[in-house]
Order: sequence, then C-alpha cells, then structure tokens
Amino acid sequence: MATSLKIDDMLKGRVQHLAAIRDRSAHWIMCEAIRAYVDREEARESFKAEALASWAEYQETGLHLTGEEMADWLNGWGTADEGECPPCHV
Repeated sequence: MATSLKIDDMLKGRVQHLAAIRDRSAHWIMCEAIRAYVDREEARESFKAEALASWAEYQETGLHLTGEEMADWLNGWGTADEGECPPCHV
C-alpha cells in the first residue's frame, strides 16, 4: 500500500543523513521508525488494558498482595529462601 507522508525539510535531511550513515534507504529508515512507534504504542495500550482489567478484578474480589509481601517474595529470588508467589488475600 502506497502512502504519502509530508515532512519538513529539516526532518527530511536528518532522515537522509541517517540513511546514508546506515547504508539504508530513507524509505527503510521511515518504515522502521513507524514500525517502532506502532510497536511501542501497542505495547503501551496492552499494558494499560491489563492494568485496568487488574483494577476491575481487584474491585470485584478485593484479592491483593501488599507491597511489602511482594518485595519480600522478590527479595528471595535466586536465594535459598526462594519460594512460590504468596497467595492473594482480602
């Protein structure tokens, strides 16, 4: 799918300069930049959706771990005290 993109002369020059340094086309640089942006924003939206779902579940059930319980569990990782994640409670 062909799409046109209008960018200012300064940005165009920066893209062309980077393309020359990397021995890539300006088209490749722009496609990579768009791909990286979309990947990052999709991950951000996924994280936000997961957080909202977790909050909704907490509001329904009240099940949780305190920060101290989580820190204690994580501090045991890689030690002789390493164990399973503690159970959630109300």
